[in-house]
Amino acid sequence: MSPALAATLQIALVVFLLAAAYVPLGDYMARAYTGDRHLAPERWIYRLARISPDREQTWVGYTVAVIAFSGVSIVVLYVLQRVQQWLPMSGGHTAVKPAMAFNTAVSFVTNTNWQSYSPEQVMGNLVQMVGLAVQNFVSAAVGLAVAIALIRGIISRGDAGLGNFWVDLVRGCLRILLPLAVIVAVILLTQGAVQSFHSGFGFTGFDGVDHRSIVGPFASQESIKVLGTNGGGTLAANSAHPFSNPTPLSNIVQILSILLIPVALTRTYGTLVRDQRQGLTLLAVMTVLFGIVLSVAWTAESKATGLAGSAAGAMMEGKEQRFGIPASMLFAVASTGTSTGAVNSAHDSFSPAAGGAVLWNMLLGEVAPGGVGTGLYGLLVLAIIAVFVGGLLVGRTPLFAGKHIGQREITMAVLSILVMPTLVLTGTAVTLILPSTSGFQANSGAAGSPGAIHGFGEVLYAYASAANNNGSAFGGLTVTSDWFQTSLGIAMLFGRLLPIIFTLALAGLLAAQKPRTSTSSATLPTHGALYGSLLTGTVVLVAGLTFFPAMALGPIAEALT
Repeated sequence: MSPALAATLQIALVVFLLAAAYVPLGDYMARAYTGDRHLAPERWIYRLARISPDREQTWVGYTVAVIAFSGVSIVVLYVLQRVQQWLPMSGGHTAVKPAMAFNTAVSFVTNTNWQSYSPEQVMGNLVQMVGLAVQNFVSAAVGLAVAIALIRGIISRGDAGLGNFWVDLVRGCLRILLPLAVIVAVILLTQGAVQSFHSGFGFTGFDGVDHRSIVGPFASQESIKVLGTNGGGTLAANSAHPFSNPTPLSNIVQILSILLIPVALTRTYGTLVRDQRQGLTLLAVMTVLFGIVLSVAWTAESKATGLAGSAAGAMMEGKEQRFGIPASMLFAVASTGTSTGAVNSAHDSFSPAAGGAVLWNMLLGEVAPGGVGTGLYGLLVLAIIAVFVGGLLVGRTPLFAGKHIGQREITMAVLSILVMPTLVLTGTAVTLILPSTSGFQANSGAAGSPGAIHGFGEVLYAYASAANNNGSAFGGLTVTSDWFQTSLGIAMLFGRLLPIIFTLALAGLLAAQKPRTSTSSATLPTHGALYGSLLTGTVVLVAGLTFFPAMALGPIAEALT
C-alpha cells in the first residue's frame, strides 16, 4: 500500500468515527451539564466535601473556586513527589528534587503535562496513579467547566450566575471523562498495552547481560492521557513505546481520543445556544486550520531531504516503523493542535518545515480544535474579537448572541489572548540572553549557523509548549536546570490561570446582560461562510502578526538554510 493511500485511509477513518460520535457525544455533554438531577456518587462527594450543589456562583466565586482548587492540587502533588521514597509502590525511587517537583506539579495541574524527567527513572507507580493520573482527570474537567461557564454567560438572560464550579468539576469527571477513559483503556488492552501494578521484571538479553523492563498501569493512564488532552506519559518514549501504543490500530484510537471531546464540544455549544449553525461554523474553522497545518507538515515530511532522509528514502528518523510517516504526522498535528503533549515520534527530528508547522499549530492558540474545554473557550474569545472587528468594519455596535460587545468585554477578550504571546516571547528572549542557560549552548554555533537557528527554535518551542499548556518538546533542549524548571513552570501556571480568569470575567460581563432581540441588516451573523472566514482570518492574523518575526528567526530560516 502506498504511503499516500495509507494516509488517506487513516484520515478517512478518523473523520468517519468523529462524525459518528459528534451528535450523540455533543448532545450528551450538553445534558450532563444542564440536568437538575444529581447521581448518587455525586451526592456522596458533595456531602463529603460539604458542597451545596444547587448554589449558583457569580464569575468571582467561580474563579476563586478554580484558583483555590488548582492551588491546593499543586501543593498536594508537590508533597507526594517529595515524600515518594516513603510511599508504597515507589519502585525504589527517591524523592523528586524540589525544582523538578514544582515544575511537574504545576505541569500536571495546568493540564500541560510537560515532563523534564524520564518517568521510568523518577516516578513510582503510586505517584503516577494517585498524583499524576488523578490530575489528568481533574485538570481536564476544569477546562470543560470553564468552557461551560462561558457558554452560560453567552446564553444568560441577565442572571449573573455561571453555575457551580464544583458540580461542573464532578460531572466532567464522573459523567464524561471516566466512562470514556474506561472504554479507551479496554480497547488499548485488547491491542496489547500493558496494565500492571508491578514495577518491572528482570531478564537476560541476547548479549548475556541482565536487564530490567519497567511495567506499570500504562493502559489506564494512556487512555485518560489522550482523552483529557494531557499528554504526560508513564514512559519517556511516551506514545511511541509499544507498552503504551503497541499497534497501528491503537495509534488510531489514540488520535481519535485526542480529537474526540474538543470536536464534539462544538456540537455541545450549538445545542446549548440553540443554534447548530454556530457550532458548525466553529467546527468548520477548526477543520480548515487543522487541515492546513496537516497538509504542510505531511508534505514537508514526505520529501526525503538531508543525508539521513536521502539515504533511507524517507524521513524515518525519530519515527516508529509500525506507524510510518502518515500516522506520525497525523498524531503530531492532532497533539499540537489540542494542547496534548503526547508524541508517537520525535518532533525534534522533523524536517524544519514540518517542525515549524507543529510549532505554528501551538502558536495559533491551540484552537484547532484545542484542548478539552480550552479549545472551545479560546475560540469563542477569538469569535467575540472577530465580531468586534466586524462591527467596526460596518460601523455598527457589535453583538454576539444578542450581547453587546463593549469596552469592558473586548478588554477581557484581548487580555485573555495576549497572555500566551507575552509569556512565549518574554521567556524565549530572557532565556537566550542568559549565558548560563543549558541546552541552547550545546546547539549554538556562529550567528546564523544551522545549529544556532535550530537551538533558537528549540527554546521557542519550549516556551510555546509551556505557555499553551501543550507539553510536547523538541528533545534536543536540556531543561533540567533550575532556570528552565522555574521559568517554564511559571509560564505553564500563568498560561493556564490568567486566560481562565479573563475568560470567566468576560463570561460574567456577558451573563449580566439581557440579550437584545432586535437586529438589522448590518448586524453580523455569528454563523455561515462570511463569519467563518472572518474568524479564521482573525485567528491567523493574531498569531501571524505576533509570532512571524520569531518564526522567521527559527523554523523558516532553518528551512531556507
